[in-house]
Amino acid sequence: MNRIVTVTEASRGFADLVNRVFYRRESAVLMRGGKPVAKIVPVDEPAKTGGELASLWPDLPHLDLVEAEAFAHDLEGFRSALPLPASKWD
Repeated sequence: MNRIVTVTEASRGFADLVNRVFYRRESAVLMRGGKPVAKIVPVDEPAKTGGELASLWPDLPHLDLVEAEAFAHDLEGFRSALPLPASKWD
């Protein structure tokens, strides 16, 4: 979401503006004299490699056996409740 901020407002609350962009992943269009003059956007986070993602796996929360079985049961219930897609060949 683009916030519209005057240059004066941005200069008075610059730290807050930077925090909103960084932590909330918002962007801001800076206006001067009613015209847009600049845009502040969050920097994209660098992509992780497959190896980096794999190294994070052990620290992530995992379902125990009871939770996993309950989840599988829920999924089966959802799947059976879905209508079959219409065939293109009928």
